[in-house]
Amino acid sequence: MNKTSRYDMEAESSSQKPQMHMTSSRFSVPSCSSLLMAFLFALSASFQFNDPDWYFWIPLYALACLVNIVNEYTKIAKITLLMGTILFLKVVIEDVVFHQGIPGIWSFDMGERVVREKIGSGLVILSMSLLLRKGNPNNTTFSNHVEFGQSILVAISYGMSFAFFFSSKPEMKF
Repeated sequence: MNKTSRYDMEAESSSQKPQMHMTSSRFSVPSCSSLLMAFLFALSASFQFNDPDWYFWIPLYALACLVNIVNEYTKIAKITLLMGTILFLKVVIEDVVFHQGIPGIWSFDMGERVVREKIGSGLVILSMSLLLRKGNPNNTTFSNHVEFGQSILVAISYGMSFAFFFSSKPEMKF
């Protein structure tokens, strides 16, 4: 056996050795839009400490923040979606009955507490709906559309937040 054939055989046998492949874990890296929404929900939770019904809003925003960071907790996302829907209905009913009536539903006066709570719970509902749609394994065709929807949601929510903080009046109603 000459040297070239032995070298060829060694090269062939070394290429047939089992290769170690990196396997993907269940944890998925959150997208940039999920991280931005998580930051916004964490900030919203921190602003709720002076709210009279903080015990509703801090868990809602904290769970929404957690779901946006981890992206794997579909049970928690469903619970958060349900909580957001219930709190949205609570705020709309409170606005109709005690404040501005039916026209108050469409109000965007961020000086009003019920309007801020309505928008916050609406953002949670939209974010959880998009994340649940994205995490659905049967829904592979809409994954790019869901990511685009999350980006639009980030732009709208941050735009509304900046507009509120830069043009807010000193007299906010609680």
